[in-house]
Amino acid sequence: MRSSDKSDYALRGVSYLVVTVFTIFCLLPFVLIVSASVSEESQIMEHGFGLLPRGFSLTAYEFIFKSPRQLIGSYVVTITMTVFGTAIGLLIIAMTGYALQRKDFPLRNGISFFIYFTTLFSAGLAPTYLWVARELGLRGNYLAVFLQLLMTPWLIILMKNFVRSVPNEITESGKVDGAGDFRIFLRLILPMMKPALATTGLFLALGYWNEWYLSSLYLGSTVEFKPLQYYLYNVINTANALKSSMAGNNVTVTQLPTNTLKMASAVVATGPIVLLYPFVQRYFVSGITVGAVKG
Repeated sequence: MRSSDKSDYALRGVSYLVVTVFTIFCLLPFVLIVSASVSEESQIMEHGFGLLPRGFSLTAYEFIFKSPRQLIGSYVVTITMTVFGTAIGLLIIAMTGYALQRKDFPLRNGISFFIYFTTLFSAGLAPTYLWVARELGLRGNYLAVFLQLLMTPWLIILMKNFVRSVPNEITESGKVDGAGDFRIFLRLILPMMKPALATTGLFLALGYWNEWYLSSLYLGSTVEFKPLQYYLYNVINTANALKSSMAGNNVTVTQLPTNTLKMASAVVATGPIVLLYPFVQRYFVSGITVGAVKG
């Protein structure tokens, strides 16, 4: 065996070893969360968290699933907002990015300036809340959350930078064949934007799935089914309040889940969205790289 072949095998072995070690370190936090979620609260309070369950208890999950109708309703609300928000947001962001990179679009510089401007300055919470709740009358309406997460300036910039990598000759060939702008976009440009669409779609989906703050501002107690993250947030707050109340009355609270409840909530909330990433992972790296390199 030649020395060059030996060095190649050695380099490949070291690379595999480094990737394996890095993967294990990435998986350890998830193992810790799952382990803590099925541990006994008293054992967690006494010994802390560990990679293996300390005792075994499903009390935290029983606390979360105590109202299955509310939990299922929250899942339905979150999944609906995530699916429709991601689909509509992708279409709008893709069309915006495509239009802003077209040199024959006379307003592209002016619109781009307003988009960039919002990344530096914002009106703030109070004016935004007054506008959405009072002027638009969306307080207590899911649209108050849905519309605000539909698109972000950074994702538009990412999409615009990616579309720049698409050869302009493709657009010109579509015009020669007599196709209109919208048909060129749907038939020629959009199929070439899969990496950017996957990357943008993942960010949009994560934004909708992890949303709880806007729900606390605009939905509150006015809707029956709250988004999943806001529902779990309320479950944790209820457990903490109950534990504080019992502690004030000199009642033992070691069996009431609080730490394990947080971990179980993380498992319930992140499980479905984690399963989505492997399907878009191969597009994610190329999409985010193109968007970062282009100026």
